Amino acid sequence: MSEQHETHRMGRRCQKKNYRLPGTYHITINVAERQWQPLGQVVGNLDKPDGDADAPRVELTNIGKMVEEELTKSITAHYPMIEIQDHVVMPEHLHFIAVVHHDIISRNGRETHLGQVIAGFKKGCNRRYWEMAGMTANGQQGKPADARGEDAQRIATQERQGKPADASNPQEGILSLRHAVHPPGQHPPSTGTTNRPPLFAYGYVDVMPLQPGQLDTQRRYIHNNPRNRLMRNRHPHVLHPQRGGIDTALKLPALKGYLQRECGSSLFNEETWTQLTPRLLISDGLVTCDSYGNRQLLQHRLLPVVCHRKDKASFLLQKQQCLSAAAEGAILVSARIAKGEQEIIDTAIQQGFPVITIEDNGLTDLYHPSERRIDLCATNKLLIVTPWRYIYRHTHEPISVAECKTMNCIVQALCRTKDSWWKTQ
Repeated sequence: MSEQHETHRMGRRCQKKNYRLPGTYHITINVAERQWQPLGQVVGNLDKPDGDADAPRVELTNIGKMVEEELTKSITAHYPMIEIQDHVVMPEHLHFIAVVHHDIISRNGRETHLGQVIAGFKKGCNRRYWEMAGMTANGQQGKPADARGEDAQRIATQERQGKPADASNPQEGILSLRHAVHPPGQHPPSTGTTNRPPLFAYGYVDVMPLQPGQLDTQRRYIHNNPRNRLMRNRHPHVLHPQRGGIDTALKLPALKGYLQRECGSSLFNEETWTQLTPRLLISDGLVTCDSYGNRQLLQHRLLPVVCHRKDKASFLLQKQQCLSAAAEGAILVSARIAKGEQEIIDTAIQQGFPVITIEDNGLTDLYHPSERRIDLCATNKLLIVTPWRYIYRHTHEPISVAECKTMNCIVQALCRTKDSWWKTQ
């Protein structure tokens, strides 16, 4: 029997960060039920450039417009030390850059933290959401505040008949906000004792600290969210995380033996193994992998790219052999840890050869790589795989030697070939 696949979650805070102090944060907040899209609809043409009237964009519903207003006006009004910069309201979540210029102080003069700011923003959105949905304090459905004439009557009739409101029309779909967010019969946890469903899911996601280069990347990511969404919709089976099903044929005892040989007793022991194994994706006693991209690349001849210090003098030969094999149709597979591995894989990509890379963390349900890698995945030039469950981690945190060696072992297991293959060509 396969072990149950764990749900990937991102709503975690960094325990070492003081969220009362100045900083720059990329914040993500999700609606309570992500399968419903109450905030808007992504429209436009992928072939149109930014600035064109028909370029990819989000047409906001009334509730989406309300959320954007609360985001861009209310937060700074209550906390002048916080500046909301780049933002995008997507159909079921929102991203924004929040710059905290100095210590966060509430209106009553008390020190507070970013979590309280986000909680206050959600509270304000909930209050207006309930008013628009016509929800009373006891959870009963009243008349929506923005309901109008025949359209409202028609949608109400549809709901009584068990038909959903027209979500394709952003103005109509908001007339019944309760059903737009929560399907009938499903009641997510309410806030306080009002018995009214919240608009947003619990918690939020932050990415920090942001170095200048990282900040520019995050700004582009936020700006390109609508375009990337349309691209993923065009390639639904490629540009979404796919769970399990990749056979590495690697058993845990074999992996443990490999790590003992490669790491030595100073870098690998029973404690290291105990910490490592819960992070691995296991199915039927074998290490498996999640992926992002076209898995058809796995059907080709696979060759591992692992660079060792002992082979440094022969690097040019290794690079040549790898690129020659790629030119003949082989797919290079690497964790891209060592500089030599990065050079070989990046050169292969530049020359138009497809590659497979191993990610050093798990893929959340919301996982999206960089714009460049999305384009490569969409054109079948890249497959991203990972044997790991997701954990909250700073972007600058190093991975352990045991984690690096684990990925090198999995690279060889996927290829069914030792990493020294290039020496015998």
